Amino acid sequence: MQFFRDIFSGRPIWMSAVMVFCAYMTFIYLPFDIFYKPVEQDQEVWFGLMLTGWAAKITAPLHWLIYGFGFYGFLKMKPWMFPWASLYVLQIAIGMFVWSVTDSRGSGYVLGAIAAIPFSILATALWVYKDAFDDGAAG
Repeated sequence: MQFFRDIFSGRPIWMSAVMVFCAYMTFIYLPFDIFYKPVEQDQEVWFGLMLTGWAAKITAPLHWLIYGFGFYGFLKMKPWMFPWASLYVLQIAIGMFVWSVTDSRGSGYVLGAIAAIPFSILATALWVYKDAFDDGAAG
């Protein structure tokens, strides 16, 4: 139990949740996505634009790298996480809006803006909590 207390101390609960999400993407989802998912089913979204097939398969390792660095950066609360974590999440917010407007499966401007709100809030929180990213703050 102390092991988990040590891992999750030194950051707000919501930031620990983002760290857990990064760990899931790094150790479970992206290895499955890269090594097991057939190319014809592969999809990656970059800046709100959906890539499929080989374009998705080739760019998936970039997501793996981003989430791996994100997990490590949140785990150790590395100073280089500011501003990169916030900017990446802001890119996701913009991407949610772009995808909603440009993709045939999207839901339009209003719902795209609504979908972007939680990511905008998270990006803002990561920016505001920039002082939390200090080598001695966690782990």
